[in-house]
Amino acid sequence: MDQFKGQPRLPKFAVPKRYDLRLNPDLIACTFAGTVAIDLDIVADTRFIVLNAADLSVNDASVSFTPRSSSKALAAPKVVLFEGDEILVLEFSEILPHGVGVLKLGFNGVLNDKMKGFYRSTYEHNGEKKNMAVTQFEPADARRCFPCWDEPACKATFKITLEVPTDLVALSNMPVMEEKVNGNLKIVSYQESPIMSTYLVAIVVGLFDYVEDHTSDGVKVRVYCQVGKADQGKFALHVGAKTLDLFKEYFAVPYPLPKMDMIAIPDFAAGAMENYGLVTYRETALLYDEQHSAASNKQRVATVVAHELAHQWFGNLVTMEWWTHLWLNEGFATWVSYLATDSLFPEWKIWTQFLDESTEGLRLDGLEESHPIEVEVNHAAEIDEIFDAISYRKGASVIRMLQSYLGAEVFQKSLAAYIKNHAYSNAKTEDLWTALEAGSGEPVNKLMSSWTKQKGYPVVSAKIKDGKLELEQSRFLSSGSPGEGQWIVPVTLCCGSYEKRKNFLLESKSGAYDLKELLGCSIAEGSDKNNGICSWVKINVDQAGFYRVKYDDSLAAGLRNATESKSLTSIDRYGILDDSFALSMARQQSLASLLTLISAYKEELDYTVLSNLIAISYKVVKIGADADQALMSGIKHFFIGVFQFAAGKLGWDPKQGESHLDAMLRGEVLTALAVFGHDETLKEAVRRFDAFLADRNTSLLPPDIRRAAYVAVMQRANKSDKSGYESLLRVYRETDLSQEKTRILGSLASCPDPTIVQDVLNFVLSDEVRNQDALYGLSGVSWEGREVAWKWLQEKWEYIGNTWGSGFLITRFISAVVSPFASFEKAKEVEEFFATRSKPSMARTLKQSIERVHINANWVESIKKEDNLTQLVAQLSSN
Repeated sequence: MDQFKGQPRLPKFAVPKRYDLRLNPDLIACTFAGTVAIDLDIVADTRFIVLNAADLSVNDASVSFTPRSSSKALAAPKVVLFEGDEILVLEFSEILPHGVGVLKLGFNGVLNDKMKGFYRSTYEHNGEKKNMAVTQFEPADARRCFPCWDEPACKATFKITLEVPTDLVALSNMPVMEEKVNGNLKIVSYQESPIMSTYLVAIVVGLFDYVEDHTSDGVKVRVYCQVGKADQGKFALHVGAKTLDLFKEYFAVPYPLPKMDMIAIPDFAAGAMENYGLVTYRETALLYDEQHSAASNKQRVATVVAHELAHQWFGNLVTMEWWTHLWLNEGFATWVSYLATDSLFPEWKIWTQFLDESTEGLRLDGLEESHPIEVEVNHAAEIDEIFDAISYRKGASVIRMLQSYLGAEVFQKSLAAYIKNHAYSNAKTEDLWTALEAGSGEPVNKLMSSWTKQKGYPVVSAKIKDGKLELEQSRFLSSGSPGEGQWIVPVTLCCGSYEKRKNFLLESKSGAYDLKELLGCSIAEGSDKNNGICSWVKINVDQAGFYRVKYDDSLAAGLRNATESKSLTSIDRYGILDDSFALSMARQQSLASLLTLISAYKEELDYTVLSNLIAISYKVVKIGADADQALMSGIKHFFIGVFQFAAGKLGWDPKQGESHLDAMLRGEVLTALAVFGHDETLKEAVRRFDAFLADRNTSLLPPDIRRAAYVAVMQRANKSDKSGYESLLRVYRETDLSQEKTRILGSLASCPDPTIVQDVLNFVLSDEVRNQDALYGLSGVSWEGREVAWKWLQEKWEYIGNTWGSGFLITRFISAVVSPFASFEKAKEVEEFFATRSKPSMARTLKQSIERVHINANWVESIKKEDNLTQLVAQLSSN
């Protein structure tokens, strides 16, 4: 039997075709019992059947295999569960006959509290605490609910039957076929599913309300939530029904199931899970409260619903062959969720906000410890770590880059052909490229291999020499180190105006281009357009390409002027800023030049540009303080000046008919001013917060500015005056809205007093905070609180490991606490602490976090060598 241990994949001698699964969950004892009968096709000589199982006790006497040819049940004298490999090996006395037979097993398990497999979630009903039973099987946890071939390529049909208390709602992927009441229990049988992978099987049992609608072709759509919260499901219901219609048109294939249920689960590790016909969500990603949810919450619900429903085609109908191709599922669903959201809410300008996805991808992929989009996965334990910004965000960004290159119509038609060709089966990355090649006539496989098979991306350096534009590509690394790699880069180029535009591929390491020939203009200082001389050149127009651009000093000056004079689109203003920030971090340009560029954004009002600038400002203030604490107040003062214009325009109160984007921006700008200690903002925030404490429905503190007020309150809290902190905890305890709870949790640790930060971190681990939400409490730890957070992580590591160690959330603890540091000594300390404590499932995140500390430390050393930075900051602030 030992020959089956240590293998990344199951042996191929038996192929599952159909599962008949019966489960009986006990929600009081938190256990379950089950039986499964699996139709198997034996395709090679074997005495063994090997399948996945974990955390289950299998009843040896229940195991039998009945070949259809003989109808005589064969017992398995030897049944061994190898827990380390999560496999169940059944050894029979004789070689099994080829062809179809039925494998039967009985088993028992525990409804765990780890938010994976078949688990329990808790909720309150009429003041009483209750359990619900929920499944979360992706990537490899169906095996914790029933023995199965738990690999995406092992598709089969599923016939599911549940035995549950009569008063509970029991849901699965398919509609109910029959319900029989037997005393205080009912036996619920569901229609047989179409062929699908095990990770998409879903079961939820509990007390729920729902709202219902239908798509234009009659598919029933429901949103389920806790009793009393049905109204909060209406927005997601609207988005869900409309999105299913939209995708039916886009993919040219109807939604394949008779119903779509979407359900909010109080304890849920990820954001949502695309189970076929029964999509599970965190409450924050599905429920929207008209009175207490912010505009950003509304947008989050829309994009997550669109993402999960995209998976019903891209992932569920056509499934990746193995986890190496996970990006096909996640990158694509991320990209197409923007397409759907843009169609439903064009006023949100969501494609501009897509830049945030690209930026997150670029930030992670700028590390040595990144990984290619297509990453080898050799063990189930490694899968969780690739559900990251590479698979989702870089994946989505290269799809956007390719769609931009091929054209929207060709892209859509080719996708529809791909889905039609691979429906109800599995596909690899190359299959998608083949379909796009056939539809476009372009060498897609060649174009895209450099983006999916190697890690990283290029920085394209641009300079003007003898009237020519010289471009050179090299791998960009945030460390500033030289990197290996070459890409086929789709270059888009504008000169002086967006009418003069050129697209071409940079396939070699470098190239020189005559701008007169390309665009009929030349570049020079100044702006003498009448003589065919243009004042600026922008490369990677609309940021459609997944790369960065480094301009020489004269080109950079031209773009700074063009930014200030508002000659560039918001997307291009964003790109110039983000590239400059990344180059400064990589020590390829000075902090002084970044701050000088930022001063050109003093009248910026675009939400996406300012939101990114705010994120950059937080980082720059902290890194500046690490270099020289005396710099901190000067840089804060500078940023307060930068954000003052937007704050003045937006004010504190929502304006009649204002845009969704302005509502989101107001909160972010006021939060930044509070974090930087702007006195007027702090005073006004506390005044409004006090009014809110007296009356939770006051119009003085609408949801969009609550986080700003909470952060302001925490700036004033300290160990001798904890009143604001205690008031916030009271609001936390009194609300039952998840979005309000996470808004408060995300504000608490921003306090500059380390004693309070310590209290906050201990509160985060208390029973008052759901395990899924603990990380919100770590998200905004103040510069002054970093050391306390690190000591706390070390002291509590054993508890954290026991509580979160079996899922992906533990990696977030490491990155949140470790990454903000900026000294080589701290990096060494972290390495030493984790030397004996790391596991394979967190190894990649740990290396990435330590690399970030090194990057910060090098950046600090470089800033220390910059002359006259204090004077420059003062000068920029006074301009």
